[in-house]
Amino acid sequence: MKEKMRIFSGSSSPELSAQIAERLGVPLGKIKLSQFKSGETYVHYEESIRNMDVFLVQSLSHPINELFVELMVMIDAAKRASAGTINLIIPYYGYARQERKSAPREPISAKMVADVLTTVGADRIITIDLHASAIQGFFNIPVDHLTALDLISGYLRDKQIEDAVVVSPDAGRAYMAEKLANRLDTPFAMMIKKRPAHNESVITHVIGDVEGKTPIIIEDLIDTGTTIVNVVESLKERGAREAIVCATHGLFSGAALQRLDHPYIRELIVTDSISLPPGHLDRLTVLSVSPMLAHAVRIIMEGGSIATMFSDVGI
Repeated sequence: MKEKMRIFSGSSSPELSAQIAERLGVPLGKIKLSQFKSGETYVHYEESIRNMDVFLVQSLSHPINELFVELMVMIDAAKRASAGTINLIIPYYGYARQERKSAPREPISAKMVADVLTTVGADRIITIDLHASAIQGFFNIPVDHLTALDLISGYLRDKQIEDAVVVSPDAGRAYMAEKLANRLDTPFAMMIKKRPAHNESVITHVIGDVEGKTPIIIEDLIDTGTTIVNVVESLKERGAREAIVCATHGLFSGAALQRLDHPYIRELIVTDSISLPPGHLDRLTVLSVSPMLAHAVRIIMEGGSIATMFSDVGI
């Protein structure tokens, strides 16, 4: 298996890529990534990948458009170097929030990204907690949709939180929140919100009992942090204690980390699907997805079933 496999990192995920390679017992592949003064991306594989199963690790986070182009050039270079298969490990799939039209004359950018990656030459996608599971259907190649739910729920179980209630910040996260509540054997609540504009939200109702309880808020991603702050303040107004906020992907755009340094947030839990800047919050806990991704790669190379990785079926 190791002789046929090569793992290369894009600019977004060097630490995560190195951890995946270490867990698989293979050296991280040598690749040169640079830009010409005009801004054009340059890629050169500094070792042979002919007939190899190549895994390219790249989260489509900030700056997303540069990283997306870089990934496309990496795919093209691998295809022209006669790679056997080109497998993309995209821990965070950017543009996933544009998975449908909510107004006339809007794009479905998540589908466009899928089309481009497939056309350029990707053979398989490995990703974690898509914003909408239906995005898997945008691809005509295999998609291994992993989830960090086991990782997060295991961490929370070890903390033995008293009087906890799992809270879905909107109807879209209700399914995932219910699964987390079942694993933690806690009650479940849901918030109803409306969005007057992008990255803005207003909480209108809370369904469920949160008074005197410690809310565990579960999200797929945190971007500006505005929604989370609105959620924890609304819960506090209804008598809840300080909240524990969980999300797979910590985008933390702009002043998000300062905004989330909030007195009503006891702990903020994310994974390393997106590289975080140094000097982040003391209350921020980062769980590593490298064991899960390495396990998925091993299963793919050995011809097993990804479903065996999770405690239940249906991600």
